[in-house]
Amino acid sequence: MCLGIPGRIVEITSVVNKLAIVDVLGVQREINVACIVDDAHPIGACIGNWVLVHVGFAMSRIDEREAQLTLDVLQMLGEAQAELRAMRDGDAAVAEPASPSVATA
Repeated sequence: MCLGIPGRIVEITSVVNKLAIVDVLGVQREINVACIVDDAHPIGACIGNWVLVHVGFAMSRIDEREAQLTLDVLQMLGEAQAELRAMRDGDAAVAEPASPSVATA
């Protein structure tokens, strides 16, 4: 399964190498934008574009609404995963035998 994470291009770092900085929920990272650059969409026009990022590449452009909806779902999934971890940790604590108390004389 391939998962693309929405991000917004905020800076071009290398026109020659087609590299840009993308912001994903406040985390910024350099990615390759070669897959979304063509004559109709030159690299300079990428700033401000929302893209799906996969393994360091901008795979496609998406609109802001689609990006926000996807980010919302990913955040909900992350919160659900945290809840499941907490439940598993709670179950593990209940399953473990209590350690015997040590009496001191």
